[in-house]
Amino acid sequence: MGETVRLRTAMEIPAYRPGLVAVLDIGSSKVVCLIARAETGSLKVMGAALRECQGVRAGTITGLVAAEESIRDCVAAAENLADARIQNVLISVNCGSPMSVTSRAAMALEGALVSDTHLRDLLAEGRAKCQAEGYEIIQPSPTGYVVDEARGVRDPSGMYCQRIGVSMHAVAVKPSPLANLKLAVERCHLTVAAPLFAPYASGLSVLTEDEKQLGATVIDMGGGVTSIAVFLEGHLVYADVVPMGGQQVTADLARMLAAPISAAERAKVLYGAALGDLEVGADVVSVPQMGEDGEESDLRVPRSMLTRIIQARLEETFAEVQTRLRNSGYDVAAGRRVVLTGGACQLAGARELAGRVLNKQVRIGRPQSIPGLPASSTGPDYATAVGLLTAGATMPPDVLNPELASSPETSGTKGWLSRLTGGLFG
Repeated sequence: MGETVRLRTAMEIPAYRPGLVAVLDIGSSKVVCLIARAETGSLKVMGAALRECQGVRAGTITGLVAAEESIRDCVAAAENLADARIQNVLISVNCGSPMSVTSRAAMALEGALVSDTHLRDLLAEGRAKCQAEGYEIIQPSPTGYVVDEARGVRDPSGMYCQRIGVSMHAVAVKPSPLANLKLAVERCHLTVAAPLFAPYASGLSVLTEDEKQLGATVIDMGGGVTSIAVFLEGHLVYADVVPMGGQQVTADLARMLAAPISAAERAKVLYGAALGDLEVGADVVSVPQMGEDGEESDLRVPRSMLTRIIQARLEETFAEVQTRLRNSGYDVAAGRRVVLTGGACQLAGARELAGRVLNKQVRIGRPQSIPGLPASSTGPDYATAVGLLTAGATMPPDVLNPELASSPETSGTKGWLSRLTGGLFG
């Protein structure tokens, strides 16, 4: 009587594609390179490197030479640790004002069996309809099938039907910023295997299967932008970007306190908080002044002043996120779970403030553990890089690059749809 029984479920081992996997997370404040070797049932990180990123602002290349040097230095460090040379890389994308694009396609089969050829043609039509004037489409994927009157079909292959339909979702970005991002990578003698929306990659590494199915919103708080990805029924269904991030908080502190950027960043990290509730006592912080030398010229301010400046900017950021979610219709549809990732979410009180503004249950998302990944690389600021690694090791090439899926010679026929629909989350 009174015994507690704990139920355990067997963890499914992802089906990794054997080979070397390399990824680049190019952000406004840092660039991360991870190199891993995938084998059947295992994935091990061979090299990991982080470098300060120059020449990138709000996820967009603003200095091609500086960005190239940052990427080259980071890749070289990871290659030295891995004792390997890489050629193809997956990259994260936050530039080009990303937005969601949806489409639907249908096909009459007159009672025939659904074949892979039917599905390939159907998906090709759905991808062709994913268009936005002045934008380039990345990562188009099916979010659900309709077989006659039955909705929510995951894999219609081999089923009889009169009519079959598919709903598609893709991320649209402006072509020039994306082309400049790829150019910075290619100038380092690398080939971009596929670009993935950054918070989508973060979701792959931090969300549980239940969160993906029942609905969750990933808010990736980077240095230059705050990105939004809504997951529902196992798929990405909404993407957006708010042009405010951790660097704006630092800039606010620098302006209000007349401090150098480096001193403002240090004060934010060491003494800053997102909520006044977390203040302890009446601590005073010394902040160096621009153009002044010596500690005697430092400005002494209470920590409460830092908190007020930080809280105002973060409240504005979360309020804009909430507005965009409401306008999209996914504020309620995606449930009450929010997962924060990115370096800026590590500020004390960010989780609590997000919960108050968004009126949702909020947690900090940390990426799944991968053998060989350094302990310093397991925080929320590495969620995107680890998600890219997971995608590169589990998703077939015809999923990462949908152009391959339209070619029977490259994708094959047996099990093609199951790889396309079931391989999205390993």
